[in-house]
Amino acid sequence: MGVFMAIMIIVFWLGHLAWALTNVDVYLTNPWLYFHILLHAHLTTGLFITSHDSIHGTISTNRKINLILGWVTSLMYAFFPYNNLRKNHYEHHKFPGTEKDPDFNIKTQNFFLWWLGFLWHYANIWQILGFAISFNILKIWIPGINIILLWFVPAILSSMQLFFFGTYLPHKLPHENLDPKHKTRSQKKNHVWAFLTCYFFGYHLEHHQYPTLPWWRLYQKKWMAKSITRFNNILKTIR
Repeated sequence: MGVFMAIMIIVFWLGHLAWALTNVDVYLTNPWLYFHILLHAHLTTGLFITSHDSIHGTISTNRKINLILGWVTSLMYAFFPYNNLRKNHYEHHKFPGTEKDPDFNIKTQNFFLWWLGFLWHYANIWQILGFAISFNILKIWIPGINIILLWFVPAILSSMQLFFFGTYLPHKLPHENLDPKHKTRSQKKNHVWAFLTCYFFGYHLEHHQYPTLPWWRLYQKKWMAKSITRFNNILKTIR
């Protein structure tokens, strides 16, 4: 199932990008332009989530297949070096919400400053070269504005989406009343909204508690946690 989900996201991302670059009319009064920008941002987020699942070994029990799909999706997402992502993500799970957490900003809780610092931490010269080379090759056949609006802008929006729902909201201060081990919170149960916002990654406490659970099964743990809470509340009332 994990391999199927990964391949489907890759196929949808490639298919939509190819179609959008050549068929969407790029003018500001075209409402479909904005629809395709948002759709491609969501599909781009799916690439990162797939790479993230590869880091946790949840795509396939075959280590090589798991690694290959992780490498492919991390490169497709933003020319990210997979090994660097994996190293930092392990540190994030080991020291969540602390100064040792590479995804946490101990100096500021301002969304934009934290997000910019987040991008700066992961940015490297190879990403810039990757986007630059791709842009210059594609613009031989496709107008540059199409590439910028339908590929680069969705990539930026995706980074904001991932950061906001997968890092900022779950881990921002204050940490009082949060799980002391994971220092994270989870968004309220609404599976449709949870999928649209970040592929259930907003159920972030559940992810930290069960890191080997793939993204498409996180909602099950959310449902279970909600049911257990209700059951405990009923017991307290009876007592």
